[in-house]
Amino acid sequence: MSTNDLDNFIRSLPNLPGVYRMCNESNEVIYVGKAKNLKKRVSSYFQKTQLPIRTAAMVSHIHHIEITITASEAEALLLEGNLIKQYTPKYNVLFKDDKSYPYIQISSHAFPQIKLYRGSANNKNNYFGPYPNSWAAREVIQHLQKLFMLRTCDDSVYAHRSRPCLLYQIKRCSAPCVNHISEKEYEKQIINAISFLSGNEQHVLDDLRLQMNEYSNNLEFEKAALIRDQIALMQQVLLKQSVSKNSTEDIDIIAVAHSEFYYTVNWVMIRSGKHIGDKTFYPSNTDQVSIDDIYEAFITQHYVNNIVPDTIIINQLQDIDNLSVWLSEVAGHKVKIINNPIGEKKTWWNNAFKNAEFSLNNRLNQISSAENRLQSLQNDLSLDFSPIRIECFDISHTQGQDTVASCVVFDHGTPAKQYYRKFNIKDINPGDDYAAMAQALERRYSRIVKEQGQLPDLLIIDGGKGQLNIAKEILATLNLTDLYVIGVAKGEGRKAGLEKIILPIDNTELFLKQESPGFHLIQAIRDEAHRFAITGHRMKRSKTTQHSVLDEIEGIGPKRRKQLLVQFGGLKGLQSASVDDISAITGIGLELAKKIYNHLH
Repeated sequence: MSTNDLDNFIRSLPNLPGVYRMCNESNEVIYVGKAKNLKKRVSSYFQKTQLPIRTAAMVSHIHHIEITITASEAEALLLEGNLIKQYTPKYNVLFKDDKSYPYIQISSHAFPQIKLYRGSANNKNNYFGPYPNSWAAREVIQHLQKLFMLRTCDDSVYAHRSRPCLLYQIKRCSAPCVNHISEKEYEKQIINAISFLSGNEQHVLDDLRLQMNEYSNNLEFEKAALIRDQIALMQQVLLKQSVSKNSTEDIDIIAVAHSEFYYTVNWVMIRSGKHIGDKTFYPSNTDQVSIDDIYEAFITQHYVNNIVPDTIIINQLQDIDNLSVWLSEVAGHKVKIINNPIGEKKTWWNNAFKNAEFSLNNRLNQISSAENRLQSLQNDLSLDFSPIRIECFDISHTQGQDTVASCVVFDHGTPAKQYYRKFNIKDINPGDDYAAMAQALERRYSRIVKEQGQLPDLLIIDGGKGQLNIAKEILATLNLTDLYVIGVAKGEGRKAGLEKIILPIDNTELFLKQESPGFHLIQAIRDEAHRFAITGHRMKRSKTTQHSVLDEIEGIGPKRRKQLLVQFGGLKGLQSASVDDISAITGIGLELAKKIYNHLH
């Protein structure tokens, strides 16, 4: 954009709130910002006053600017957060969090199921959360199973059970599937579970005590003892979870720790006075940014698509008023941001900050260790470049069947799992590992060449000279002869630590010292590729086995096979079903049901 064009553009900007997008010559969005006044904010980037180095670098790459006018600054904040997630601009602080948070779902069934749930909520079911990770949600579900004996099986399995499952035997389910509990009694347990999840534990305890006394008065001592144990277990669970006996509100605590170049954010979730978990984030693009920038980036990006609590506790942020207004608009209720907390809330924040500091120190140690391993690997292989991005391939199969190839990616010495890929290998002779490797490499790198994607600095092939030669041939056909590729062959007796490195020039063999950090990195990458390949192979083999067992039965085609697996929740559910259960399926008569049952048993 020429100076004249820029001046004209800035003069044309309105004095209104909105979002601006800085774009480079390639039309890539390199920065997204929001403004109370677009004209003032955008023009500030082009004043003659000294700009911070980071901002000046960004301005030097601006080719043109796009704007979107919004009705309010709060709306601009919302749009900014969404656009940052969409474009991941180079000069914005980024919080990578590509997984939806888990909820606990209680279904609308007559005998509701309780389960972990990810995705958008609907009005039919009850949802509680979100939880910071699946482990935290599953722990709560386990507590609910112990306390209220609610079912966790899918509806298809529930509908076809003829006898109680193991969970009933260990007192984790009341077996509504076989009428061991009435709908009315089960509903009481559901109501108590919902009260428990909503933070009304005292109400649940009072209700249980009334039930216990009622059973005792009626001389039903066994039932009274069960309720007594339920009360004791609930008190034990509450003692472990509680962080505040005085608070029933939903609170998030956000603490930021930083070193010279790195930041960590610890996000703590307190729901109805219970600490349900925390999660640590490692933002990127943090060069020359302030703690205020980190707080604002986290809040605007994190709460765009997540539930906003009643209160958020932080420790340092200038512009809390606008953020509070925006959060209230997003949440649909008033949201209070507490800056510089005191008393009990200060203690909570201090604990969150200690966790952030611990995570930061751990991260710095990992980075230092990874850098040492990369430097060692560069020296061991006599490379004139640092192998920042490394990809490794491995093949897995069982006697040539269900062959899967894996590709794992390490970036700066650590796994970059978002770039992992699995390849289902087709149309080769069973057990032909060379053909499998060739197919995986050709599919991977022909696509990268076509889409101008990122190539690795170093390619590792799990295999000896033959596999390495195949890799070099495939790379040559794709004009990728500059890509440095090595093989890792198993040593004598296939013992770990005795592996040899096959170099690309003349297939020279290289034995690295076992204490070499670079050798440890190669082992770690090779082992990860092996693990990922085996996981993919087992999944594929499981599907094949499940299908082939039913395919062997005369009268079972693809439609009936799918119908049976869906109705019984998979092959295990079908195997545990009786002849009567199977014959009850539409289109499956008694004779075919007997045939299926006999074949599976």
